[in-house]
Amino acid sequence: MGFGSGPKTTHTGKCSTCLMKMISKVGFGDDLCADDSVLPLDVKHAWNKSTGGTVAFINQDETAEEDLQNNSTKFPSQAGAKHREHTSEMQCVHHKKLTTGTCKEVQSQILQQLDIEPDRPIGYGAFGVVWSVTDPRDGKRVALKKMPNVFQNLVSCKRVFRELKMLCFFKHDNVLSALDILQPPHIDYFEEIYVVTELMQSDLHKIIVSPQPLSSDHVKVFLYQILRGLKYLHSAGILHRDIKPGNLLVNSNCVLKICDFGLARVEELDESRHMTQEVVTQYYRAPEILMGSRHYSNAIDIWSVGCIFAELLGRRILFQAQSPIQQLDLITDLLGTPSLEAMRTACEGAKAHILRGPHKQPSLPVLYTLSSQATHEAVHLLCRMLVFDPSKRISAKDALAHPYLDEGRLRYHTCMCKCCFSTSTGRVYTSDFEPITNPKFDDTFEKNLSSVRQVKEIIHQFILEQQKGNRVPLCINPQSAAFKSFISSTVAQPSEMPPSPLVWE
Repeated sequence: MGFGSGPKTTHTGKCSTCLMKMISKVGFGDDLCADDSVLPLDVKHAWNKSTGGTVAFINQDETAEEDLQNNSTKFPSQAGAKHREHTSEMQCVHHKKLTTGTCKEVQSQILQQLDIEPDRPIGYGAFGVVWSVTDPRDGKRVALKKMPNVFQNLVSCKRVFRELKMLCFFKHDNVLSALDILQPPHIDYFEEIYVVTELMQSDLHKIIVSPQPLSSDHVKVFLYQILRGLKYLHSAGILHRDIKPGNLLVNSNCVLKICDFGLARVEELDESRHMTQEVVTQYYRAPEILMGSRHYSNAIDIWSVGCIFAELLGRRILFQAQSPIQQLDLITDLLGTPSLEAMRTACEGAKAHILRGPHKQPSLPVLYTLSSQATHEAVHLLCRMLVFDPSKRISAKDALAHPYLDEGRLRYHTCMCKCCFSTSTGRVYTSDFEPITNPKFDDTFEKNLSSVRQVKEIIHQFILEQQKGNRVPLCINPQSAAFKSFISSTVAQPSEMPPSPLVWE
């Protein structure tokens, strides 16, 4: 996997002033994309071609397609295992309301609604299952996220609706967003949601644990993209709350996207409002969460990025402990005993645990031993991220301005990004390398959600509103070879989930 896939660019006077300064500083110039020091990454595809039946296309004229979209609410797709035995009957019944033809003619009309055929699962999370599928409209491979058991309770409903709205809100190259949402069934059968997103070949966890060498340039361009995406999320007022290597998707050109917003929420500015501690995989959990803080900020995401940065450098988890207490002890082994001011939001039991132990001095120089790539600039930036006091932790915006990332920025915008483009006379660069969003993500809709039925109706209508346009809507194909496996696939089991946060006495 190399950087970019386009032709080598020639830099001219059209380059922005700041990028030209970076080019001059690092001395890459015209040979940037052909730099032999950047080894390609051998990313294994996470899917195989489908062994199921091929989806057949039936030619449709514009009128038929328009009628199909206008009547889409009456076409139930198969969203739940409990309905799959009655697929043909259900579809025929609802079509009979629209036509006077025979049942055989009705079944023929069913085929005119293009189906999407699941191939195989590629990921399991706490709140969803991801499959690789083929979009029959253009033949492209995409990812299909299945959100099962959506309407079990009000909390689950709100969380799914929040994630769904976020995926439709995001417009950033380093943040995964929704390309489409599958046609919902009639509301009486509406139990699951299916979201189509871009399919990425791998993730940062798989790359880190692989034997594939990672150059300093790889580390810089990965870290740059993580922070670039995080700056965008934080500008929208969103805390991701589960930044980890497995939630950082990577394609064959080293383009990275932040994914999995099942735990994401809008930042709570009122410090008197309690926030859940059931967030962030333990190895990447910030000390304020480990110590029972009832309120936290987007600084928890920066801590997670710091842990990942160290993991990219050393190819091993920085704080790998068996329990939250051991996790906290490993952190203080590196950073030293925190001050009372740094622990001001911690619960009393956590403070007592720290104060009972021996006073520890910082041992930050050990970070230089992570690898030969742990240069002074790298360790300096890492230390700005791994700060015990969240109020003193560097922000995504300030981290992006650190000189360590100059080369990562240059490489990304020279041959990887979509915001800059090449012309016959040279590369034209965007005026804003790290864009933010305005306005922020609005979560006020959650305040008026009071019942499962109400949320179900609102989500159903929201999905239908996303279907507007010229594209033919999609639904699950119950005739596909993988249908039974797809329907029965579930979210991660409790034993596969990260340990819960410690409850301090």
